[in-house]
Amino acid sequence: MKILGIESAALTASVAIVTDGLLTAEYTLNHKKTHSQTLLPMLDEISRMAELDKGDIDAVAVSAGPGSFTGLRIGAATAKGLGLALGCPLVAVPTTAALAYNLWGSEALLCPIMDARRNQVYNGLYRCSERLKTLVPARALSVTELLKELNQRGERVIFLGDGVPVLRESAEATLQIPYSFAPAHMSSQRAASVAALGAELFQTGDVVEAAAFSPDYLRLSQAEREREEAVRLSAERELAAGIAPSKLGERGR
Repeated sequence: MKILGIESAALTASVAIVTDGLLTAEYTLNHKKTHSQTLLPMLDEISRMAELDKGDIDAVAVSAGPGSFTGLRIGAATAKGLGLALGCPLVAVPTTAALAYNLWGSEALLCPIMDARRNQVYNGLYRCSERLKTLVPARALSVTELLKELNQRGERVIFLGDGVPVLRESAEATLQIPYSFAPAHMSSQRAASVAALGAELFQTGDVVEAAAFSPDYLRLSQAEREREEAVRLSAERELAAGIAPSKLGERGR
């Protein structure tokens, strides 16, 4: 079984091949280049170096979100294009679950966090002592809310992900439980984890046709949020001017 993994949900761009439980190739870059510049050249490079026959790929595992809207869209487009061209299904791997899978074998509560801006993080809670178990699926919440929840759980926790810098200072000031931060080689997104976890999901039949796949953005994009806010402010101004909401659409007729 050969699984191609793609990770582009955050700053890190990563591609990997897992063949029958072995990591055949991985190419990871965490640098300020857009994924549209990096993913395809990286795929070409590992394909060449690993002498990959793309017709042998059983499935494309893709980091499905949450994360950067642009990164997720690029990863989704790349995975869908490959799936359609090769006639193979996709495996949608939650980004936070793949992060937790980096720490397979740990007895601690695993807390992957991704920077969601505005003092919020994307987060899920997992265990992975023998197999990955989702305790809390991916969600968006404030750093304050997350730390309060962890204190209430009262368990030793390991943090990992690009949201660590957002949370570290507050964690050191408020956490009353044992905690630690994963080292660099375990803390960032990796296509190897996407592919390995994707292989498990593939074996259970948890796949999606390439044409039907879409990322899990989890919340509205910044542009959509700004548009909603503009509509709300406009309505408030109209109300302040004494125009009933039901009449707003009649203006200009």
